[in-house]
Amino acid sequence: MARRAKQPAEAPQIPPGGDRPPEAASPEALPSDDWASRTEQAVLDQALRLAPDLGWTWPMARAAGAAVGLSAAETELLLPRGPADLAALLSRRHDARALSALAGTDPAGLKIRARIRAGVEARLEAAAADEAAVRRWSGWLALPHHAPLALRLVWESADVLWRWAGDTATDENHYSKRAILGGILAAALAVRLRDGREAALAFVDARIENVMAFEAWKARQAPSTAMADLARRLGKLRYG
Repeated sequence: MARRAKQPAEAPQIPPGGDRPPEAASPEALPSDDWASRTEQAVLDQALRLAPDLGWTWPMARAAGAAVGLSAAETELLLPRGPADLAALLSRRHDARALSALAGTDPAGLKIRARIRAGVEARLEAAAADEAAVRRWSGWLALPHHAPLALRLVWESADVLWRWAGDTATDENHYSKRAILGGILAAALAVRLRDGREAALAFVDARIENVMAFEAWKARQAPSTAMADLARRLGKLRYG
């Protein structure tokens, strides 16, 4: 099989206030000729089954590949970074699952704190559906040498939720919003896994109150002209 090794696929760009493309939502929605994407999702399904016992490891990744009929070499061609590729696939599956759950909610009809609360709750429930595997996934991502990937994935998840909420900021707020929400998501998932759903939602509500108080304070401060100009330029590069 002559397929070029690749890095984990970049998350699809989501227009402000829009959803992720339908093909990200489930393996069944993928084009029938997209062998790589369909097989990645099939391997991920097996990884979720195997991870609670094998951990989020290379042996688990190879076993998941074998479960869908791939040799070890074929698995490494499809997922050259093994558990890292599967970690990215799982995070993006949960992002898509959260968007699907939010599809019937019009964010324009909610206050901003209610939008963020709804988004975080949907994202937590998406992860909780794979709780046993997510425990091993989150432990693996918590290792110091996996920090860059963990930060990138939580940033992506925060970006997905802010875009669903209708955020189109191109100034410094674009970055601060995602950094703050990413921190809430990561911490809330840890609470969800340790103490359950109600404790996690109480934690989220408290953190949103903290953020609202901080934003009210920040709005009263004089912004740094240089930093504001830099953020605007970065925003223009992102959005055009």
